[in-house]
Parts: sequence; C-alpha cells; structure tokens
Amino acid sequence: MAFDRINDLIILQVDSVKRKPIELFRGTVPNSAKSLYISPNSEKTIQLFTGKVLNLASVKGTKLYRITNRVRKSTFGMPIFVSNKKAIGIAFSAMANYEMQSFAIPSTFISSLLKNRNNEAATLESLRSNSNKKVSAENKKIKGLLLETDAGNITIRLFNETPAYRDNFIKLAKEHYFDSLLIHRVIADFGIQSGAADTRYAEKGDNVGWKGPGYTIPAHIVPGLFHKRGMIGSPRKPDTKNERRRSDGSQFYIVSGRKYFDKELDELEEQNNYKFSAAQRQAYKTIGGAPHLDGTYTVFGEVISGMNVVDKIVKVETDRQWRPVKDIRLKRVTILK
Repeated sequence: MAFDRINDLIILQVDSVKRKPIELFRGTVPNSAKSLYISPNSEKTIQLFTGKVLNLASVKGTKLYRITNRVRKSTFGMPIFVSNKKAIGIAFSAMANYEMQSFAIPSTFISSLLKNRNNEAATLESLRSNSNKKVSAENKKIKGLLLETDAGNITIRLFNETPAYRDNFIKLAKEHYFDSLLIHRVIADFGIQSGAADTRYAEKGDNVGWKGPGYTIPAHIVPGLFHKRGMIGSPRKPDTKNERRRSDGSQFYIVSGRKYFDKELDELEEQNNYKFSAAQRQAYKTIGGAPHLDGTYTVFGEVISGMNVVDKIVKVETDRQWRPVKDIRLKRVTILK
C-alpha cells in the first residue's frame, strides 16, 4: 500500500487479520519518557518490559529514537509504546558508535505513509528495480530530467543504451526518492555525487554515502559511452567486495574532470589494462573528464545544461570525507516530457 526506501518501511495489505489498530503517537516524544513493549505470551501472562527514550537523533541516515529497552533480533518490528498506550514507533537494534544499541523508527514516518498510501495494493515484485516493456517504451520518450539543487538547476538526459539504469532512475524520481538528499561527495578534478539514502536527515559530521535503496544493478558498460566531462555514471563498491562490479541502486556522479596529456593516458592504459579510442583521447585532451573510470564503471546519462552549476559545486570547501562543509541538497528531480 505504501513504502519508504529512506526509512526502510512498508505497509502491507494482508488477509485474515482483523483487530483494532494501534494508535500512533503524534509529535516528538520528550527525552526520558517511559517506554515499554509487550513480550509474547508466556502461558497466560503478558509481560511488560519498560525503559526510557534517550533522544531523537540522526542515526544510520535517518531520524531514530534511541531507547534503553533491549531489542533482540527476534523482536525486530515490534511496537514501542509510551505510558499513554500510544505507539512511538517500530523497534530494532543495530551497531552504532561501535556498540549495539536499540532504536525505534518514529511513528511520524508511519503516519506519513498511511496518509499517502495507495488506494489499491501493488505487488511486492513491483518494488524491485526491474522494469517491463510498457514502462521501458514510455521512458524512451522522456526528453530529460531537471535536477534542482541549492546551487542551481542541472538538466540531464538518460541514455537508452542503458535501459535498466534509465528506468531505475526514473522510477526513483517518480517515488520522490531523491528529494532533499545531499550532494554528499565533491572531488576537485572529478565531479559531484548524490543519491545516497542516508543523507536526507544527515547532520554535521555524520559519515554518509553508504546506504542505497536496498538493491544493486548489474554493470552495463557500453562501448562509446565514456567518462568525458558532463557524463553521468554509477558508483559501486570496490572490486574486493564486489567481484561482479554491480552498481549502487541509487547513487550517481556527474563528471567535471580535468584535461589530460597523452602521456597520462598512456600510463592509465598500462595501469588499468584498458585501451582508449581515438575519440576518447581527443575528448580527454580537449574537454577533459575522468578516464581512470572507463571500462569499469557504468555511464548512463549526460548533462544537457547546467555544467556551470556543477563547476560551482566542485569548488566548494569540503571535509576529509569530501563532503561539503556547507550542505548542498538535491531539492527535487522533475521529469521533462
């Protein structure tokens, strides 16, 4: 009925379950509020375990309540209540700051999903990144997409030569997945990167850029599509952790790059066991790019207009993790038909 890839929530329509809904807590729970959960029945006894809410904090890329209740893996997804019998969220535990902690996904996210849920249930299969012939045919007709950022607008087009990447990007744009995500990685002589799910609620100092939509995409390296200035590609985990070189399901980078000399290109060919074409060499020597990525990373689009915005972002001050010191957000992505 509804789903939220950023906060890992889904509302299912199920058969044969009829009970009074649990009332959700509205607003923000104050620090130190008493929290409790109900354990599975033990004979005829219902056990209540109490704790308290420590705070509402930005953790693992989203806003979560830290709670003192001990949440075991077998009880992931159980509701956590406050003393007025209202649910403040859904519980789970995870490693944070090098220790196992217990959290609750806030009820405000659940309320938002309920408010915007579909009238009819879709299949679980539809949540996957794959497309179909009808959708693919419609996406071929799309002229481009407008990326609105805090620094200005960038218009892009997606290549029909990489249909899985095109359809996936458009699917996420329609879901408003990209709205308010950070441009979290900026590297001089390379470009800018966005699309990480753990950046929407990120605070200063958070280590971000690790969370995707829950899936990866097979590499699709097309001869003739290379990393010249203005190209859009898909990042991925290193070869040591990703032998098949599958791409992240949502992150993307826009190449600003720099110009290269023949000697530098010769050295890259030797290092990467890759041969540049005459067209590639000409492009890298005249307009520039990121030739070290060719042959190992998927290129799936290009900038139509707004490279001046990319160049402006590339010049901003960053921290040691290449995150801009002053946040720059991808406010929304609009499809241009």
